[in-house]
Amino acid sequence: MTEQEPAGVTDVIDLSLRTPAERSRTFMGILVNTALANITTSYLWFALTFWVYLETRNVIATGVVGGAYMLLIALSSISFGTFVDRYRKLAIMRFAAGFTLLMFVLSGVLFLLTPTRQLLDLTQPWFWLFTVIILVGAVVENLRNIALSTTVTILIEPDRRANANGMVGMVQGLMFVVTSVLSGLSVGLLGMGWTIVAALILTALAFAHLLTLRMPEEVQAAATDAHGGFDFRGSLAAVLAISGLFALIVFSTFNNFVGGVYMALMDPYGLEMFSVEMWGTFFALGCTGILVGGALVGKFGLGSNPLRTMLIVVAVMGLLGAVFTLREWAWLYVAGIWLYLTLVPIVEAAEQTVIQQVVPLNRQGRVFGFAMAFESAAAPITAFLIAPIAQFWIIPYARSAEGAAQLEPLLGQGTSRGIALVFLIAGFILIAAALIAFLTPVYRRVSASYMEKAAGRSDGGRAGADGSLATGGAEAPSSG
Repeated sequence: MTEQEPAGVTDVIDLSLRTPAERSRTFMGILVNTALANITTSYLWFALTFWVYLETRNVIATGVVGGAYMLLIALSSISFGTFVDRYRKLAIMRFAAGFTLLMFVLSGVLFLLTPTRQLLDLTQPWFWLFTVIILVGAVVENLRNIALSTTVTILIEPDRRANANGMVGMVQGLMFVVTSVLSGLSVGLLGMGWTIVAALILTALAFAHLLTLRMPEEVQAAATDAHGGFDFRGSLAAVLAISGLFALIVFSTFNNFVGGVYMALMDPYGLEMFSVEMWGTFFALGCTGILVGGALVGKFGLGSNPLRTMLIVVAVMGLLGAVFTLREWAWLYVAGIWLYLTLVPIVEAAEQTVIQQVVPLNRQGRVFGFAMAFESAAAPITAFLIAPIAQFWIIPYARSAEGAAQLEPLLGQGTSRGIALVFLIAGFILIAAALIAFLTPVYRRVSASYMEKAAGRSDGGRAGADGSLATGGAEAPSSG
């Protein structure tokens, strides 16, 4: 990777080299490659979560694994965003792919050399070392997702970015569908060892394909004010430069606080109801909802005000999260997951579309990284808190004779009524947060800023180091 160009360089993105259709095809190639990489890392991470719970039957272990993943993302995202702003996007993606491949090789060596009994002993360092190696590989692969968001800005016309972000949501949905099925079947039928082998092969294929892709529009790395490897000050300044953007990130962070509840307890609930093979299959069925949600955004966009769309959808998500475990019925759980996940890509696409519209290109990496850091930090905090609370207090209470009798009128009968109670409370909290957000001045400011940029911006030609675009040397309105 080459260092950023001097600050005086203004010709960074040359959109005249290819037509919008040609740029769109390149974006599709990058999207497909990222899909393969995300599928692989998610496949191995899901398999690790399933394997740990089945061998230990401990929700604290699954909560720690899931929480550690999100915590590592939170700790690294500002650095990731800094590097995305400083270097060429394809170079960043290739580095991430190579590093992930190396980590997965190390995990395979450790699995091969360490007896299974020692590897699953939570009091021994081998379990934590094995887990951290896999999670670090998966986290670094996430660097590609920040870079992917900036390639939408470079390659896709402004009026089609919401649709492109919907396609990104479809890719994420495909990732969950494929990996949940493959992970469950792989752990149940082949074991963890062959699962690692499969992940290695797929990671190598994604890396090789990435080397064949080209993005000539990025003439050189952006001249940016990003410094070092952890530009927190620059990231915060980029966020605060846009009125109300920090509040939008705070709201998404709160949304993830509630999401941490589902991250910690959704797999244990499903694994109590189904075998690991069946749970992987049913979760995959539920995850097809992400494909539908992403397809809807890809087809219809997000409307004139993506922020309004996002808040409405978040409120509906809270309602679904509150009711999909009111009874321990398999069809209700799977249907609830499907409907809930249908809405996830809409929320994510809305936030990405707002940022791409109001933030200059040479700061987008740090803004996306800053947002990912804050939002990712929320879920592990909740997971770390809720997993032991559920394990030691709520679940035993719900399974006691007195607790079961008290919960039966509201939640019915079943072995997982404690988890259902947690889901119910979390859902109502999410509904309240979305409704309150509608009443805030920040909502009105961010909405007005987005619609002003959407109405006044005219894209085409070259992009300067500040993210502005020009045609034939005449500067167009800045994106930020």
